[in-house]
Amino acid sequence: MPADSVSPPPTSAFGWFLAGQRQFVSLPAVILIAAFTGFGGLAHASGVGLAETVFLVAFVWALPSMIVVVGAIQAGAPLLATMFAVALSAARLMPMTMALIPILRAEKTPKWALYALSHFVAITAWVFGMTKLPDLPREGRAPYFAGFAVTLTVFNMGVAAAAWLAAAKLPPLAAAGLVLLMPLYFALSLWNAARTSPTERLALIFGMAIAPAMHALAPNLDLLLTGLVGGLAAHVIGSRLKSVEADLPPSTFGPADPAALVEVALVEEEGAR
Repeated sequence: MPADSVSPPPTSAFGWFLAGQRQFVSLPAVILIAAFTGFGGLAHASGVGLAETVFLVAFVWALPSMIVVVGAIQAGAPLLATMFAVALSAARLMPMTMALIPILRAEKTPKWALYALSHFVAITAWVFGMTKLPDLPREGRAPYFAGFAVTLTVFNMGVAAAAWLAAAKLPPLAAAGLVLLMPLYFALSLWNAARTSPTERLALIFGMAIAPAMHALAPNLDLLLTGLVGGLAAHVIGSRLKSVEADLPPSTFGPADPAALVEVALVEEEGAR
């Protein structure tokens, strides 16, 4: 149910909470559920216990940060190093939170509520908030966002737990497929997000191509090296392609829109006269 179709509008905070909760049934939520299914399988394969898996979903929430934690546990990394790595992976959420909070808060929204709701800022909830909340009355925004975000989190706690339990009973091949759901989710999401940036798509292609070699070369630094080498190569090639495109005459690529085509035709016709 779209936010702008709530009619009549709820008259209480709980009513707004329920209205936000109903937004859970959506394509982005389904995609995220598939990713958390993969996370449950990954956690089991990495030796993380069921209780710890559910705890990570509840209190870390952002998938990249949870992957960092699981990888650190598997590698036996020190606690301080793990905390630092998680903080770095979550740094991208700070500007997202700063953009959302002014939209989220009303005049009487307590600070503790804003602090609590900022915990749920990850890409799915953030996009939901940025697109839905501006159309709502100020007093309904915080409970509306809370209804969606809390429901999303609690449901995925159950999804991760179910996937962890299923991975323990599935054949090895099926369990491996369960683990692969998460990287597949990230790869497709990043590819779609980079649809307007050829350089970013080049970085994804290069990264996937050189990842096996980087793992064989330096297993403990493979992700870092893959990102540095693949990203640098994509940046160099992308910059070169842009410079070549800029050096070519505009007619090489043709007019950008139908109106420009008409204008060119008129000019050519005048010249012919």
